[in-house]
Amino acid sequence: MNYGFVKVASAIPSLKVADCTYNIQQIESLIVQAEGKGVEIIVFPELCISGYTCGDLFGQQLLLEKCEESLFKLLDFTRSLQIISIVGMPIMVGSLLMNCAVVVQGGKILGVVPKTFLPNYKEFYEHRWFAPSTATDATQIHLCAQSVTFGRNLLFHTQKTCFGIEICEDLWAPMPPSGELALKGAEIIFNLSASNELIGKNQYLLSLISQQSARCIAGYVYSSCGFGESTQDVVFAGNALIYENGTLIARSKRFCLEEQMVISEIDTERLLTERRHNTTFGENVRLNSQQSITNSQPSTTDIQCQTVNPAYDFELTRWINPHPFVPGGNALNERCEEIFSIQTSALAKRIVHTGARSIVIGISGGLDSTLALLVCVKTMDLLQRPRKEVIGITMPGFGTTDRTYQNAMSLMKSLDITIKEISIKEACIRHFLDIGHDINNHDVTYENCQARERTQILMDVANQCNGFVIGTGDLSELALGWCTYNADHMSMYGVNCSIPKTLVKYLVKWVALTSVDKDSKETLLDIIETPISPELIPANLDGTIQQKTEDLVGPYELHDFFLYNFLRLGFRPAKILYLAKQAFIKQTYTEDTELGMEIGTYDEETILKWLKTFCRRFFSQQFKRSCLPDGPKVGSVSLSPRGDWRMPSDASSSDWQADLD
Repeated sequence: MNYGFVKVASAIPSLKVADCTYNIQQIESLIVQAEGKGVEIIVFPELCISGYTCGDLFGQQLLLEKCEESLFKLLDFTRSLQIISIVGMPIMVGSLLMNCAVVVQGGKILGVVPKTFLPNYKEFYEHRWFAPSTATDATQIHLCAQSVTFGRNLLFHTQKTCFGIEICEDLWAPMPPSGELALKGAEIIFNLSASNELIGKNQYLLSLISQQSARCIAGYVYSSCGFGESTQDVVFAGNALIYENGTLIARSKRFCLEEQMVISEIDTERLLTERRHNTTFGENVRLNSQQSITNSQPSTTDIQCQTVNPAYDFELTRWINPHPFVPGGNALNERCEEIFSIQTSALAKRIVHTGARSIVIGISGGLDSTLALLVCVKTMDLLQRPRKEVIGITMPGFGTTDRTYQNAMSLMKSLDITIKEISIKEACIRHFLDIGHDINNHDVTYENCQARERTQILMDVANQCNGFVIGTGDLSELALGWCTYNADHMSMYGVNCSIPKTLVKYLVKWVALTSVDKDSKETLLDIIETPISPELIPANLDGTIQQKTEDLVGPYELHDFFLYNFLRLGFRPAKILYLAKQAFIKQTYTEDTELGMEIGTYDEETILKWLKTFCRRFFSQQFKRSCLPDGPKVGSVSLSPRGDWRMPSDASSSDWQADLD
């Protein structure tokens, strides 16, 4: 199975202006290379058979005949090939010459799409030679001894996807044809282009394609003329670009003197999921359909393509982000600042609204409470209130280690907040006696008693201080239900509720490296290196942490990967497993971002084990998420029952487990 991936290619052939014989040979060479790599659809630049810069040679009958003769050769060449090829050439439609895209498969022309918007300003003179698609009502033309479907509203259907075509300037129009095609069902748009280079224009082009791809919730495959076109007045750098829903997934090198071809896979299953969830897109589909009927607009024509079945197993080549919640590269600083701004603005509003004189937070020396404390401190700075109004309480229990205790105390001191230390040991021992529980039985009662005692202390201190309790639990813990019901599960405002564990680690490290003093930095860096643990079981004899969360429920970087693909994209478990193997087994890397966080490697058995755990726990622990306290949504994934996720607490996970079995 390929789970909805369609392998596409954008090609920039070597070219000689007006030499159709040479050009078609280069096109054929790239087609056969693409076929050999399992490509299903390949697109070439605008007017690639003749060359875009022919000028008044487009008025020469010989050139037009040579174009059609070359297309004949291409049809004969592809007769035994399954790959779909999209090439550009000038075509006579009645008495009009049109700039067209020709779709070819298996020796047949599937359809011809004319260009709608012809640039005729500054260096462009297309109206001098060509007529726009609106100049004719023709729906059938005669080309290469075939009767061919013709029109600007053609939709091509393969067994896996539906695609449409627009040509160069069409994309630059206020209402590009691709918008209409997407609303009619096109999941991928192919653009044959000949955009020349000017200072700053390329960045604008990338933004334009990204925006249109995102707006249409579509894949967008773009191919533009490169070396070989005339440089008499303008220069063409060659751009082969593949986007998916606004994200660039493959690109060529600009100003390359050699032919190029970029290949990647577009996830049409993801696109359909995004469209299904986006009610605005669905409403536009409905309105567009009504307007088409009311205004008697020309409807789309559906064209069925032959089945494309590569003779070998599908291989995924695109990069799969192992840390989908974590920003990378230059975006890191900006993203971290934005996350803290969302968290602090949310908390500031709650403090102002309640008139609280203080905020109370439990500090364990772990990652989550550390991030929540940093948010509290930054919020007080934002409100221009003293940090002493943040009351940090460390509550040593039976499993508290010296390392986490010292880190908790050091961090609170360096951040200059109010510090309280309240041991829970005596209260828990008294409670064990009250309920008749053996203190040597370290079961769930033993653990949860400590968690609930800590929450009771926090709530009561908040009452004493006219404040409220800040929750520290994160998104990953909520997904797995790794929290004690009505204990750390509960608070009066949860600032970390939509921050996954992998991102918590990055945020804490970012603060350590950018915005705290030396003492705080050392403490934060040690907290990052401390094993994640609730510390509810006594430590080992040497004082080290015995109860490690990731040994019990699995690595958080795997669970965050599962969570993103399950919740954000709605993928089935088998597809998530497929993607996880690509991300954690097949891909090679050393570091993720400039923060230097390493990415783990896992074998398939390990990934499968923890994915089954994720599915089981996600379903069984929904009851905890159904009554979550308030907290801000930060990223694209949230489990709030008032926001993104509404699920029955008694839903069955059997089909999800069976999908993996």
